[in-house]
Amino acid sequence: MGRLLSSRMMSSADAIPDDLTRALASTLTERGVFGARLFYFTETGSTNDLAAAAADRGEPEGTTFVAGAQTAGRGRLGRAWFSPPGAGLYVSTIIRRSSIAPWIALAAGVAVADGIRAATGLPVQIKWPNDVVTAGSFRARRKIAGILAEASTGPSGVDRVVVGVGINVRSTAYPPELADRATAIEVELGRRVDVGLVLARVLARLNGVLEELTNAGPPTLVRRWLDLAPSAYGAPIEWHAAGGPRRGITAGLAEDGALLARTDEGIERIVAGEIRWA
Repeated sequence: MGRLLSSRMMSSADAIPDDLTRALASTLTERGVFGARLFYFTETGSTNDLAAAAADRGEPEGTTFVAGAQTAGRGRLGRAWFSPPGAGLYVSTIIRRSSIAPWIALAAGVAVADGIRAATGLPVQIKWPNDVVTAGSFRARRKIAGILAEASTGPSGVDRVVVGVGINVRSTAYPPELADRATAIEVELGRRVDVGLVLARVLARLNGVLEELTNAGPPTLVRRWLDLAPSAYGAPIEWHAAGGPRRGITAGLAEDGALLARTDEGIERIVAGEIRWA
């Protein structure tokens, strides 16, 4: 039933806004397959759900879903993603590269940060594991974008990864729990930005980063990720491990994407869960 509903929704997609069409046309060769097949919705439940159902039906890599608003957007750990109309860009795309699946979330973070920088000039940074934030001190940074990578496995391993991206573009009234932690590109710049160009540059950079990862392996990706993530070194953090709460100082990134933390007992790896930046 879910697949049938998604198929109907794809056939009833809205017309792609002109600003998105122009920007996508200008980046045709840079984007490769990403956005070559694109469906736009003024509002939908979740672009990740649409992309996952489409992937299950056999839609090719690069098929992309874009929405102006979501009613059931989500982030990591099952959290809701605030997706009001007229405020953001909500994008999900299908990636079918099982050999690099463990690094796709890192690659998406680099692509989103680099894409926003290229489209707007805003010097955003990455905060482990999946946030794109404003530049500044560890405590003062506010979230600009979030990334959710959801994999599906089959008999031979990872079959596909759906990468969802939510980008705060325009000023809006955030819920109280987000008001002191979130911001938007236009708020930080104090001017309007081309939403279509943000989308096109993020997709173009995603294509480039994935090609680099496929051809050169993880080291180049990890170096670029660290360039964009100054908080990966020297930031005090707290997290929960099997033995209880832990504290340490960030000490870089392992090649597999784990965050490293220096504690009194030595270097520890953090691969999942919630990090509190102290």
